Order: sequence, then structure tokens, then C-alpha cells
Amino acid sequence: MTAFIQPAAVRRSVTVRVSRERAFSVFTEGFDRWWPRSHTISDSPLKKAVIEPRVGGRWFGLSEDGRESEWGDVLVFEPPARLVLAWRIGGQWTYDPNLLTEVEVTFTDLGQGQTRVDLEHRGLERLGAAGEAARVAIAGPEGWGGLLEAFRAAAEG
Repeated sequence: MTAFIQPAAVRRSVTVRVSRERAFSVFTEGFDRWWPRSHTISDSPLKKAVIEPRVGGRWFGLSEDGRESEWGDVLVFEPPARLVLAWRIGGQWTYDPNLLTEVEVTFTDLGQGQTRVDLEHRGLERLGAAGEAARVAIAGPEGWGGLLEAFRAAAEG
């Protein structure tokens, strides 16, 4: 008998010294300012990272060769409180339009010009056998924790 362990959701938080409105804006409209160029599924270098600011919008990378690499789409867009992105990248780091894992980001006003940003990447069990390895990468230092630190630097900079 083969046992399958369901990958747990990845949860990370960061507190930024900016208003909730600014935090949401930098996370979405300013996405290209903080998303690292190393984080792309294209074989061409990443030129620009984009989140289209509306439900049904896409999030994707524009490569230096002019091609777009789809990463997913916007499921919920509620400025300045909440964003949910469909992550449609499989365990082999390729786009799969039929895959759905979710990245939910909430922005909580802590007062005194501070905002807590909570991120949860869930549904990783939908990656099948590659789910646990993907979770380890997403949870690792180059994953959401490091990405939120890059976001913090852009938001506070």
C-alpha cells in the first residue's frame, strides 16, 4: 500500500511600515518592482512581471524575447484588503491551464502606518506526486518568504 501525504499550505506573513492602501498597490500595481527576475518559467530572461488589476485579469511574465509566460489569473481583487491569484504552474514549473492552486494575500491595517500582509498558498495537493517537492521550494528561502521580503523592501523604499 502506498501512502500519500497531502502537502500542507504554505503560509507567510510580513509587516510593512506603510498604509494598507500602499501595501496593496505595491503588491499589485508595483508587482514588477519587487518580483525577482530569476522567478520565471520562460527559457528567456524575465523583462517584466505583471498582475492585471481586476477579477479575470492575468498574472504573467513578459520575457526579453517578447513572449508572455502565463502564471495564472486573478480570482479575487478587493483593494486594499484582499487578493486571490490562481497559480497554474505545475510541479515541473510549467504552465497548466487546468491546474488550480491558490495564493491568497490579505492586508490588515495595524494602525500607526503599519500593515500586516498574510499570504497563503493552498491546494498544493493538486500537483499530485510533485506536490511535496513544490511545497518545499515554495516554502524555502527563495519562495514566498523571500518574495515577501523583496515586497517589503519595495513597499517601504
